[in-house]
Amino acid sequence: MIEIVGHRQLTLFTVSRTAPTGLAYGEADPELVAAVMAAAELHADKHGWKRTQLVNARRVLRILLGRQDTPGAPISASDVLELNRTDKLAAQPALDVLDAIGMLEDDREPSVTAWFDAKLAEAYLPEPMVTELRAWFTVMKDGTTRPPRRRPRSHITIRVHAMWALPVLKAWAAAGTNSLREISSADVRAALPKSGSPRSTTGQGLRSIFKVLKGQKIIFTDPTARIRTGSHETRDPLPLTNLEELSNALNSTDPARAALTALVAFHGLRNHQLRDLLLTDKDGPRLRVGDRTILLAAPVRERLTSWLDHRTAGWPNSSNPYVFINAYTANRSRPVSGAYVSAVIRINTQAIREDRILHEAIATEGDIRRLCDLFGLSVAGAERYATVVGGELASADDDR
Repeated sequence: MIEIVGHRQLTLFTVSRTAPTGLAYGEADPELVAAVMAAAELHADKHGWKRTQLVNARRVLRILLGRQDTPGAPISASDVLELNRTDKLAAQPALDVLDAIGMLEDDREPSVTAWFDAKLAEAYLPEPMVTELRAWFTVMKDGTTRPPRRRPRSHITIRVHAMWALPVLKAWAAAGTNSLREISSADVRAALPKSGSPRSTTGQGLRSIFKVLKGQKIIFTDPTARIRTGSHETRDPLPLTNLEELSNALNSTDPARAALTALVAFHGLRNHQLRDLLLTDKDGPRLRVGDRTILLAAPVRERLTSWLDHRTAGWPNSSNPYVFINAYTANRSRPVSGAYVSAVIRINTQAIREDRILHEAIATEGDIRRLCDLFGLSVAGAERYATVVGGELASADDDR
């Protein structure tokens, strides 16, 4: 049992602790070292680590424990990564062990912060406007408990809203605007595109910024209030054109590609649903996807079984609970990334899904209830497909 202390030993001054790879481990509590080493051994056994991974993790952990000012206190992720940067020691195995035993203080900066800083630097905005945008970013990223309360937004939402608003903000700055407090409703109306999705997206990005700043009392009025910007335009779902490539993916010798493609082509699973599938979700010929249970088609069962056989042969000791794993996640407990799924299938996942749903809509003459049940669509989502099918059926009747 490892006891994590709740206090910190204050330091008089900071000393650089970088050293050659062959450095001594330093003084550390022998009982704490023994407990952490035992935890690392258990973690390695549970996740099917190779011996070299365990040896590297133990070495990094010994160095970190020997450098602690407060024995038993959580170790910051930045200290672990510093060993990787300066001494070329593998950081990830040590991070995994520290996280598993509750000794990791994750002080890593989220990627969205570096992205936002880079965008502000590229925009060459005046300092008051930069300060206001940083205030918006902080509230969006961390939320606020001060009225009006706001929960943190996803990093994707932050990126999208910033990208939609930045062109207008740069134009205002170029025209001499120093602060967003100077912007009026007339300025917003003049900056908005006339119609369509450009007007909607630009308006949503600006409204996000001004609404937050008004709530935080950084600006006095919200110039986007009572300005209609419309809604985003939606495109009609289209059938897949490259059927030969789809056939190649379904019959690929790569079991991961064949299984992933089959789940999308037959059952219309989304990218995130593929990543989040757990081994316990498969129950014979059935597969649980969220709150739905899918009866797998025979070709899908065949390909999924082939993948699971390949998974067992390739990573026999892996305890990763997800159906789809790769060399990076096999010894961890996290799902594969969305980029991995796209790279393996090599066809746009959404395009395959839309093609499948469109074919079902045609076969059922736009039965909305059936589309909702089969693919987990909302009524509004199913209506997109039913509308397309209704138009095609009407055209066919006219031709007759």
